[in-house]
Amino acid sequence: MQLQEYIINDIKPLSITDKISDLQLLFNQLTYSHIPIEKDGIYMGCISETDAHCFDGANSISECNYAVEGFFVRETTNWLDVLEAFAQNDANIMPVLSKDNQYLGYYELNDIIHLFNETPFFSEPGGILIVEKGIHDYSFSEISQIVESNDAKLLGAFISKMDGDLVKITLKIANASLNEVIQTFRRYSYNIISGHEDDSYLEGLRERSQYLDKYLNM
Repeated sequence: MQLQEYIINDIKPLSITDKISDLQLLFNQLTYSHIPIEKDGIYMGCISETDAHCFDGANSISECNYAVEGFFVRETTNWLDVLEAFAQNDANIMPVLSKDNQYLGYYELNDIIHLFNETPFFSEPGGILIVEKGIHDYSFSEISQIVESNDAKLLGAFISKMDGDLVKITLKIANASLNEVIQTFRRYSYNIISGHEDDSYLEGLRERSQYLDKYLNM
């Protein structure tokens, strides 16, 4: 993916000598969570909308430079790391710097998410399965083996949650009935977190439960 074509430079960073009121006005005109700030043409960081509206508009930005957040990505940063930077900084705008620290523009969060949606993990047909196992007991090589042993294709996998000694792993699987894959995961002592209508194991438990209810009510 060539992220550089998604760099936007229609908004110039405000100078640290500008008034807070200029910053507040810009936020009122835009829907961005942050605005880039520069000093003598050098990028310093961003100020959030929340902070900007807490300051006296008559003051200069330099009087509030402690609120400047110095996050950015490089033009060579890959899209997953860019997406992580958005998440870590709770921002919908991400300044982009060259290797020489020159401000090039910014990415919009919606553009990066759109690229994510175009990956095979989302665009290719398949089923989503969430499995759980001990943090020291799972391996992605084992997960791949389980999926591929059922003549299925693993389109993607990531750790979606870590809770104490357990990890939840979200999988996108193509070219197979999930039921067969689910049964194999169970044989390898994985807990199945996501429900699926083809899961015959759960369906069997459901039928036994219904039979027991009828028996007890006789």
